[in-house]
Amino acid sequence: MSEQQAVEQVFQMQRVYLKDASMELPNAPQVFLDRNQPKIEVQVDVGGQRLSETVFESEVTVTVTARLEETVAFLVEVKQAGIFEISGMPEEQLEPVVGILCPNMIYPYLRANVADLITRTGFPPVHLSDINFEQFYQQRLAAAQEAAASA
Repeated sequence: MSEQQAVEQVFQMQRVYLKDASMELPNAPQVFLDRNQPKIEVQVDVGGQRLSETVFESEVTVTVTARLEETVAFLVEVKQAGIFEISGMPEEQLEPVVGILCPNMIYPYLRANVADLITRTGFPPVHLSDINFEQFYQQRLAAAQEAAASA
């Protein structure tokens, strides 16, 4: 293979940004009078899109809900995104890269933003645990294949 035939692979993060953030305390100030520890629920979603031939956006969304019994203490939703330049990679590798590697790079920024927003509510920060985005990707792939088979 000559140098001209060899395709150089490029993978680099161009930008990380906070795409969306919302914080609600629907039952304030009453929730601050309750001394019980809130029950924390966390939901995660991953998405991505091709912006141009070699530029992709990947995003991770986390929703954190804290409940005191049935009362919502706070609800925080953060969507962290990144723009990545990816070229010289076989087409079949793009989806796993955008769905696994890119979210792994974005997630630390998202974790910091979630902890910061929750601290601003007056509650102690919630430190999100690590996520295995490869396992998350495989589960989503299996669910999509199952849905396609039953359709």
